Amino acid sequence: MELGFFTMPLHPPGSDTTKTLDDDMAQVVTLDRMGYKEAYIGEHFTFTWENIPSPDLFIAKAVAMTENIVFGTGITCMPIHNPAVVAHRIAQLDHLAHGRFHWGVGSSSTPSDAEMFMAEGDRRRATREGIDAVLKIWEDPEPGHYKSDFWEFKIPEPRPDIVSIHMKPYQKPHPPIAVAGSSAKSDTLILAGERGWIPMSINLAPVSVIKTHWDAVEEGAAKTGLSPSRSTWRIAREVYVADTTEQARKEALEGTLGRDFRDYWFRLFGWEKFRQTPNIPDVEACLENLLDTLWIVGSPEHVAERLRELYEEVGGFGVLLTMGHEWEPKEQWVHSMDLLRNEVMPQLVDLT
Repeated sequence: MELGFFTMPLHPPGSDTTKTLDDDMAQVVTLDRMGYKEAYIGEHFTFTWENIPSPDLFIAKAVAMTENIVFGTGITCMPIHNPAVVAHRIAQLDHLAHGRFHWGVGSSSTPSDAEMFMAEGDRRRATREGIDAVLKIWEDPEPGHYKSDFWEFKIPEPRPDIVSIHMKPYQKPHPPIAVAGSSAKSDTLILAGERGWIPMSINLAPVSVIKTHWDAVEEGAAKTGLSPSRSTWRIAREVYVADTTEQARKEALEGTLGRDFRDYWFRLFGWEKFRQTPNIPDVEACLENLLDTLWIVGSPEHVAERLRELYEEVGGFGVLLTMGHEWEPKEQWVHSMDLLRNEVMPQLVDLT
């Protein structure tokens, strides 16, 4: 099992945008130095807590400040973008990153973003058609008018050495494509299986749902005769590590992890939807319940045990994506990320 990072990021309303972007950048620079494998950066336009509408711009700066970590969009929301624009921006970013880049794509579950761009209709179909259009542009598209129910663009007649669709990705034939799934037997992950793309399971999905995600990948792969490898599967989780489990639980509840669920996720979706067991009476009890269910919080030994249980329960996966939060207080979070990398992961080297 390898170790990566997924960040929205999350910052309370009213935060200084410049400072939050600087802080987010400092996180990925630190993780690069620690030896984390990859980092996916979210894209949101209308969620007040989430400060990055353009992950490709963030990544373009981040690759210049890091040496080894692989970056990914998390995700490019295809229903709200014209694929002709996406094809050029992502291809250019792949060159800037010298191939240290994964293209994360999806349909998004953010209704207000879709509303902003008047992205109506079947977003799953819009995603499939948008990705196919980008891949077509990266090949050798015929001149002409390309149109769907969701977008349109025109490939002009070429003029030798003057006019052509010339921006192709650095990686051939294109960057590795990753898609995220959240629902049971996710249609998006069926698509990942069909195409041989990287499947990702989001942090808010309980294990009971995640267990169906590999079934979806295999269902898709069976349609096209592919043999998917669990080593490509990324699972995102809330992870916090301290020297003792008691300390970790206290710091998680009282810190930014507890704050982000209490003030953001619970308000966005309703805290009742996060109950992992019945008869949870209130918000604080729900947070306590998450410590033992959805989150992975504790000492290095406890966290290693929980991750091993997750691995065995879902049947194995390749990369753990620990979720990003504000590193406040910074020393506690840096210590957590260091413990995860250097004390937890060595206990899991047999999970391959």
